[in-house]
Amino acid sequence: MYKSIAIDGPAGAGKSTIAKRLSEKIGFNYLDTGAMYRSYTYYFLANNIDINDEELINSKLDDINLSIEDNKFYLDGKDISKEIRSEQVTKNVSLVSSYRRVREKLVEMQRKIAKQSNIILDGRDIGSHVLKDASIKFFLTASAEERARRRLQDSKETNQDFEAVLADIKRRDDFDSTREITPLKQADDAILIDSTDLSEDGVIDLMKQYLEQNHVI
Repeated sequence: MYKSIAIDGPAGAGKSTIAKRLSEKIGFNYLDTGAMYRSYTYYFLANNIDINDEELINSKLDDINLSIEDNKFYLDGKDISKEIRSEQVTKNVSLVSSYRRVREKLVEMQRKIAKQSNIILDGRDIGSHVLKDASIKFFLTASAEERARRRLQDSKETNQDFEAVLADIKRRDDFDSTREITPLKQADDAILIDSTDLSEDGVIDLMKQYLEQNHVI
């Protein structure tokens, strides 16, 4: 029986970074579910498909050929792992990921992948929806100000303004938490970790303690 770890949390909480590093430390595979939604968003933007038109989006879903290999994301065989991290994708991914058919299609993929090995999944609704029976669930968060500071620090775009990034973080928090389909929320049985005053190593050490206590590793 394979074991699964769910890590949920708001935009900019460091879920992907923590999940990837933790997976390397404990020998689990890792699936970046957010990057799957980013890949779809990138496809629509690159093909000039109006992302505000949900019916049009639904009609194009079967045209998308997304594959994942070694944490790299491919559309029709082309590696788009860098392109999906663009500012344009970041600003539009919440809208695309709010559409029911998009979520249903990708959740089905995520569940199928999760059954194939010991794995860590991170996202907005992993513990509350995608993997309700995960071996353990974490909800990783930080203050909006700290998340904005980290995003600025990690960004390769030098002309970004802190207040603008903070406003975008808060907008995404509100959108993700209030969307109709599987909104961002902490699962009842998830362990809350506030990383505002913690380093990456501090978060990973804390998670490892919980994993050992709960006999996941």
